[in-house]
Amino acid sequence: MNSTTDHLESTADPKLLEILVCPITKGPLEFDAARQELISRSAKLAYPIRDGIPIMLPEEARKID
Repeated sequence: MNSTTDHLESTADPKLLEILVCPITKGPLEFDAARQELISRSAKLAYPIRDGIPIMLPEEARKID
């Protein structure tokens, strides 16, 4: 395991995060440990992780540049 995966264990289920995709683009997501978000570069959205649960609703996502 790498440090990102180790950190994911304390915030969200790492196996779940491996299979999650952006609900809009169906593309891959990147984990941002500092902000506790899953980033979809193609959709330019950041989905929050609250209490270890990824909130995969586009209306809950933050727009990114």
